[in-house]
Amino acid sequence: MDLTPRHTAQPAAASAAQANEAIRALVDSRAGQDWSATESATYEVLLIEWAAATRSDGSDIIEAA
Repeated sequence: MDLTPRHTAQPAAASAAQANEAIRALVDSRAGQDWSATESATYEVLLIEWAAATRSDGSDIIEAA
């Protein structure tokens, strides 16, 4: 049984920075406008990714609905 990860984990700082930049770009692009349900969901997922990337132990599994 092969237990090798199928993806390479990025360093937490890089992942957090990427998620932060994606959040910033989304917020900046919608400044002063109402958000669609899709944009709100995208924002929520990005926040979850950022939170996971900033956790020190990295052992938590976060699943978005």
